[in-house]
Amino acid sequence: MASRAGAANLLVDRASPRIAAIDWAPPRIAAIDWAMAETAMALGLPLAALAEKRQFVRGAAITLPDACADLGLRGAPNLEALSLVSPDLILSSNFYSFVEPQLERIAPVYTRSLFVAGEPALPKVLLAMEALADHLDLRAQGQETRAHFETEFDHLAERVSAFADRPFVLMTVGDARHIQVFGADSIYGGALARIGLTNAWAGGTEFGFNAPVPVSKLLAFPDAHLVLVGDVPQNAQRAIRQGALWSALAPVRAGRLLSLSDNNPFGGAPSALRFADHLVTALERA
Repeated sequence: MASRAGAANLLVDRASPRIAAIDWAPPRIAAIDWAMAETAMALGLPLAALAEKRQFVRGAAITLPDACADLGLRGAPNLEALSLVSPDLILSSNFYSFVEPQLERIAPVYTRSLFVAGEPALPKVLLAMEALADHLDLRAQGQETRAHFETEFDHLAERVSAFADRPFVLMTVGDARHIQVFGADSIYGGALARIGLTNAWAGGTEFGFNAPVPVSKLLAFPDAHLVLVGDVPQNAQRAIRQGALWSALAPVRAGRLLSLSDNNPFGGAPSALRFADHLVTALERA
């Protein structure tokens, strides 16, 4: 693609990033992977189509264009709907490599390996902005966008420097007795480290349909802040407030239980930045 020297700079609000205005006709982009979708939008590239659009917008850190089409399931996208969009480029990731042969019959596929067990995810999603920009001959835009996010993370780190000696456990609640925990290989864990805070959970991310971690494992972290991300199921809300198991946790008794609004654990840099911003704000208000 020809160089787009006139592409506008990105202006992103920390808590709720928005698509930047651009002064050229962008390629028609469809996205199967949510992190790559956020990466494109952070660069100011509107999406023509996205897999699982309705689910994405529930915790989206960045606003989708109204005209963006829904492609159905990420693992089984509607190929007919994708063909009707007539994309110039399809964005995917290592999660969906099995469907790439079908996607490539419709348009070129650009894929990145972002979430790999045991490997830090945040550096990968930050690098993806520059890599996708390079692929589209928008190198300056990619560098400026990356620099913007790095600066915002730096500002957040300054605001929470007083908490640098306190460990944190990042989690979502599955039910009254089970949680999902985010390690260094998640964007939440990466954002936590990027702003200078310590993840008490030394293992990898344990995130699945059935929350795999018993709440009793939190007894091992008496000095930590416990951070709940997203909505808590109704059957767990009372247990957290009054249940013997949760009440036995030292952080709960000490008032070090923080609740953050819903976010996208499978998002890109915008979701990572919004998570960090919400965490910093919650700590300042605690």
